[in-house]
Amino acid sequence: MYGFINTCLKSLVVEKFGEETWVKLRDEAGVQDTFLTYEVYKDEITMQLVAEACKLLGVKPEVVLRQFGEYFFEFCKRSGYDHMLRTLGGNLFEFTENLDALHSYLALSYKEMNAPSFRVERNPDGTMLLHYYSDRRGLCHIVPGIIGAVAKDFFNSEITMEIVNQLEELERTGKKEHVVFLVTQWPAAQSSVVISETEPFPRTQSLQPLVPLCAKLHPLSCFTGKLLRGFQPVYPTALNIDLKTFCHAFPFHIVFDEQLVVHQAGVNLQRIVPGLQTMSIHLDLYFSIVHPEVTFTISSIRKFINSHFVLQTRRDMMPEVWKDRPMLQLRGQMIWMPSLDCMLYQASPLLRSLQELEERDMHISDIAPHDVTRDLILLNQQRLAEIELSNQLERKKEELRLLSQHLEEERRKTENLLYAMLPKHVANRLKEGKTVEAGEFKECTILFSDVVTFTNICSTCEPIQIVLMLNSMYLRFDRLTTVHNVYKVETIGDAYMVVGGVPIPVSSHAERVANFALGMILAAREVINPVTGGPIQIRVGLHSGPVLAGVVGEKMPRYCLFGDTVNTASRMESHGLPDKIHLSPTVYKALKNKSFVIQKRGEIEVKGKGRMTTYFLETNIGISEQQIMGLSDLETVDGQQDSQMNTDEFGQTDVKLTEKHMDGLDSDTEDQQLTAGAVETNNQSKHTLTRFCVVL
Repeated sequence: MYGFINTCLKSLVVEKFGEETWVKLRDEAGVQDTFLTYEVYKDEITMQLVAEACKLLGVKPEVVLRQFGEYFFEFCKRSGYDHMLRTLGGNLFEFTENLDALHSYLALSYKEMNAPSFRVERNPDGTMLLHYYSDRRGLCHIVPGIIGAVAKDFFNSEITMEIVNQLEELERTGKKEHVVFLVTQWPAAQSSVVISETEPFPRTQSLQPLVPLCAKLHPLSCFTGKLLRGFQPVYPTALNIDLKTFCHAFPFHIVFDEQLVVHQAGVNLQRIVPGLQTMSIHLDLYFSIVHPEVTFTISSIRKFINSHFVLQTRRDMMPEVWKDRPMLQLRGQMIWMPSLDCMLYQASPLLRSLQELEERDMHISDIAPHDVTRDLILLNQQRLAEIELSNQLERKKEELRLLSQHLEEERRKTENLLYAMLPKHVANRLKEGKTVEAGEFKECTILFSDVVTFTNICSTCEPIQIVLMLNSMYLRFDRLTTVHNVYKVETIGDAYMVVGGVPIPVSSHAERVANFALGMILAAREVINPVTGGPIQIRVGLHSGPVLAGVVGEKMPRYCLFGDTVNTASRMESHGLPDKIHLSPTVYKALKNKSFVIQKRGEIEVKGKGRMTTYFLETNIGISEQQIMGLSDLETVDGQQDSQMNTDEFGQTDVKLTEKHMDGLDSDTEDQQLTAGAVETNNQSKHTLTRFCVVL
């Protein structure tokens, strides 16, 4: 089927059930999203869409097909076929009778169209029998939807269509579905006319056209200013045209009898098919019927007497010069002549373009001057060029749509990458071309961490092992930044830097970073040291204080923190112990009287800072390890009881704690034991190593 049909089906689903339903239906059917109007697609695509629509909506196929038929009529009107459809006939019978002619015209644009065929019969009671022929099975229920919509819109009437016979006929091309509908028509109820529900319009008036009032008046009084008389044609007593003139005036006509014996043929047809010069030959030896697809007998032809007929020459009966040419097709009307018991086939060459004319070695002069086929070929030549341009435009439009989708995906990736490098509000200002002024934050908490003996690990392992280890560790840490609503400033080698209270100031910055640090210790136990085969060990240091924050650089902008607070936090990390969270006095003050278990380390010598009293964070008894790791919903509130929590600019949620606290032990014995531990001071040399670029 052409893409026009599938586009209509998509439009129906989107309009009636929404875009989400179409996406689900498309995915279930495994088909593409858009269809080109003049592109031919497999019938299985349409059938699959219908089948999946039935499953999705929970209805029978005939319901979906009937609904599609009603919508297809409206879709055709919207697509510019409104006037064409309205002029097919003055009533429903004439409209249906001329559907095949419409399909023949559309075949000029849709060359590979395999349209159904229709034949209609009047019944004495005013009903009609509509015969539907199609090569496709199971689509007959579309017909009641289309015909019903036509009757209601064009002829202001209602109909019922009942299947009275459904069978398969062995036609020229094989088995063909043949469905017979009994069509009953009656006028639609008007708002100005009151109709009893118990006495509806008699359905026996089905095909009686709405009789104008003037038709009931005297023929001389109808229509103001005009006289209307009954018309009776006058026929001559003899045919005033000789046979030679007739054969030249209608160069492609054929007259044959009930046995298909040819009695007469046009001169140009005789020239192209020399066998016709030998009268009394059988027509079916030289021609086959292409449309309608019926057997080549008088009885079959008379069934479709109101249809146009397309005949095609048989290659084996054509002259040798035609062996490499496309066969000649004729399109015309069959006219039964009862006085002669013969059939007149008045036809013209079926040609759509000048190219088809040249392929058959024919010329415009071969077509009679009165034949509109001349004009049709010339006009359609331009139309074919327009269709090709339209088709190319559709393809370019589809390519542009796909490119737009890819561009949107890349834009989202770029935004995500930018948001990973910078806070969201900062990144948005940079995207708008605005400058971002540096800001001072009075209070924040900074965390540094590194891997213990990272230098030894690097010297022992392969580079890929280091990359995999760091990637595994950073993926876990990055997830925890979202859980505890802190901002990751940067990673350099094994160093990981996080801040709380920047870029969005919050009063619970110390609690957030402390919980994040506890999560880091737990997460690090899941990462394997490639040297020892056991869990890696990390050092963590925290310090609170003021910082200056701003964007540095243009080609590769980074959101950086400046100030003594950064240096002190780094010293807390470098003077810490494996698997310990080292706290400065300012962090201790922020966390005391909370639910954190803190152990005093005592005074130590800090490079560049002199002697400082520091502490170790042990745990948080207010929440479980699962909550710290973000493995369950956090139902607690933070120590400051921030009732109005703002989701931060980097998409993370705040972790809230209960107001509980247990001070750590202050015994001198504990201080001496902890102070006696060796403090690893290779932090300076470690940062001179080659930096690894880890793609997270």
